[in-house]
Amino acid sequence: MERKKIVVALGRSAFGETFPEQRINVKRAANTIADLVESGYLPVITHSNGQQIGMVHTAMREFSKLDPKYTVAPMSLCGAMSQGYIGYDLQNAIRTELLNRGIYLPVSTIITQVKVDPFDKAFSHPSKIIGRKMTKEEASIEEKKGNYVVEKEDGWYRIVAAPKPLDIYEIDAVKALLHAEQIVIAGGGGGIPVLEQATILKGASAVIEKDWTAARLAELIDAEVLIFLTGVKKVSLYYGTSEQKELDTITATQAETYIKEGYFSKGAMLPKIEAAVSFVTAGKNRKAVITKMEHARDGLMGQTGTTIVTKGV
Repeated sequence: MERKKIVVALGRSAFGETFPEQRINVKRAANTIADLVESGYLPVITHSNGQQIGMVHTAMREFSKLDPKYTVAPMSLCGAMSQGYIGYDLQNAIRTELLNRGIYLPVSTIITQVKVDPFDKAFSHPSKIIGRKMTKEEASIEEKKGNYVVEKEDGWYRIVAAPKPLDIYEIDAVKALLHAEQIVIAGGGGGIPVLEQATILKGASAVIEKDWTAARLAELIDAEVLIFLTGVKKVSLYYGTSEQKELDTITATQAETYIKEGYFSKGAMLPKIEAAVSFVTAGKNRKAVITKMEHARDGLMGQTGTTIVTKGV
């Protein structure tokens, strides 16, 4: 049986904030992935790492204070570490769930580097908060190092750029594993943003929106479906108001209209809708689905969730 290629983007609810929480929560994610495999899909999985990369960055910074010979880990290394330990838990949980169902498909995690443009406007307008809350004095030290900080109601935070992904350097490895009918975890946290300098890939002090990397990954492997598993069952207009209206199936053109009219919040649903539109309009017979993790299989069958198609509802 030839399986359909699908990219699954797991949101932060799939993991939790602590190691024990993550170990428990990835079992839910593994159950969903196994459901998709039983339904005839071959998944490539990407995932959020916002809380995890912040935790790693904070831990490494605090460790550097204990011994001056250890420098603060750059964002690229923090991203690599978060990809590694999330992938470790996730691939083991998926392997176990598949074997419990009598299915043998190898599962691998690829530490993934993603090309970004050094002239991306995002580098001039950093917006992504990372790490723990800081005092004003600590924020001042960060600024003297050349880092960006922002003041919120409860304190100061470091912020970094969120450039768009251009290419994925390990894409041939992903394709090779798919060709061997293996499940792949790649592009975790949007991938490690890198700048190409001749033959050298240099890590950038940034994070990439994982929804955009999921769409780029889906394009590059020519997936039939891109599914975002998030905290809501369906996308809504007028979310959180008495006029809230859930969306079932919409065209990319309708989605673009809703984007222009400002229906989606910038830090939550907007990047998912934008990435979905980018994916479905970049090829033929593609669709993107947005729903909760426990409704993934039903969402792919059109029984729930919000589906975005190229044209013709």
